[in-house]
Amino acid sequence: MRGVRPFLVLLVLAAGLGAYIYFVESKRTPASEETEKREKVFSVEAAGIQALEVKSDTGERTKLKKADGAWQIVEPAVSAADDTEASGIATGLASLEIQRVVEEKPADIGQYGLKDPRIELAFQADGATGTKRLLIGQKTPTGGDLYAKLDGQDRVFLIPAYLETTFNRGTFDLRDKRILKIERDKIETIEIVSGDRTLRLAKAGADWTIAAPVQARGEYSLIDGIVGRLDDARMSAIVATEKADLKSYGLDKPKVLIRLGMGSSQAAIEFGKTLDDNDKVYARDVSRPIVFTVQKSLPEDLGARTAADYRRKDLFEFRPFTAARIEFARDGKTYTFEKVKGQDGAEKWRQTAPARRDPDATKMESLLSAFANLRAQSFVDAPKGTGLDKPVVVVSVEFGDSEHKEREKVSFGQAGDAAHALAEGEPGAAKLDATEFTNALKALDEIIK
Repeated sequence: MRGVRPFLVLLVLAAGLGAYIYFVESKRTPASEETEKREKVFSVEAAGIQALEVKSDTGERTKLKKADGAWQIVEPAVSAADDTEASGIATGLASLEIQRVVEEKPADIGQYGLKDPRIELAFQADGATGTKRLLIGQKTPTGGDLYAKLDGQDRVFLIPAYLETTFNRGTFDLRDKRILKIERDKIETIEIVSGDRTLRLAKAGADWTIAAPVQARGEYSLIDGIVGRLDDARMSAIVATEKADLKSYGLDKPKVLIRLGMGSSQAAIEFGKTLDDNDKVYARDVSRPIVFTVQKSLPEDLGARTAADYRRKDLFEFRPFTAARIEFARDGKTYTFEKVKGQDGAEKWRQTAPARRDPDATKMESLLSAFANLRAQSFVDAPKGTGLDKPVVVVSVEFGDSEHKEREKVSFGQAGDAAHALAEGEPGAAKLDATEFTNALKALDEIIK
């Protein structure tokens, strides 16, 4: 009997719980259906919103208008807007749903922070005569929602609290904070002036070249990265909006000046003194009167790099699969290899001079890879003392397809433990990893011995 009584109690409780689930929970609307039935605050499409007014919790008011599909700030001052920020507000308003109605006719809206709303949003839709205004007050005690109401209506309702980061935006948040307005694909020249040093870079077709202080091939990814960094850079703050005393910001004699050429037009940005917090510098786009701050790493990195940093490090453009003919001048002899078709129609390498024979395919592939992968570690201004006056090997390559053949020639020298290379038409000499060059020579000797 001692064990039966607890069992009966549990049985009664289980029966009660089952009855509750059946009579109460089974009649409750599923969460997904409740979500689908939530009332939208506004009947408008985001694309139809043509004007916005935003009051942030700091009291700052900003008015925006859309023109030709782009947002622009019209008050407190005219400037381009951050299209992502403005469109985010428009989308948030158009998709806004009431999570729950708190009171239809509250006696005191002050308890919800709506007597003096922290945030206000107003908009005008295309073709509409009136303006809709949303007032946002305090967060709910749990912090998951915000109290809100429409201007001119009594009802207080809840909207998701995460929307505060979208709606609570000041004028600076809403403006276009790009430090330069550029079209990346149209940039043809880059000039970086740092102190008494000037670096000029120019685009030649699809490639970047160094135009000054030397003329050399450029490392495409690094040079294109300059454009990317300038395009991505954003202002940290605006410190002057009218004609400013440039000397006070160190902009009368900029530490770094960058000019971008785009056909007949040009864009330029100057970087001045470092701020007291030592993290940012003053800067200005020379086409605008404003002075702003930006992370100091941008001018420091770009201003410190030399022409050698931007030079192409790969000695060869050819790859093993693009090479059609290659010559090695070594120890007074020239060894020539050409890609031919075998009897089965497949391509293979054949030595044509000084003797005609078919080299080992695996060794030939290793040879091509060894030379194609050689890269410069650094550059020296003159080839003197590099052993290039008496090269240990000179490599000439033809590569590309039948319609567009390219040629390149590189000489290699050794002086002591150091290895250097000189590409035809390039200034100075490239310093190589001595071990990698030694391995390339060994691969060659394996073929020609």
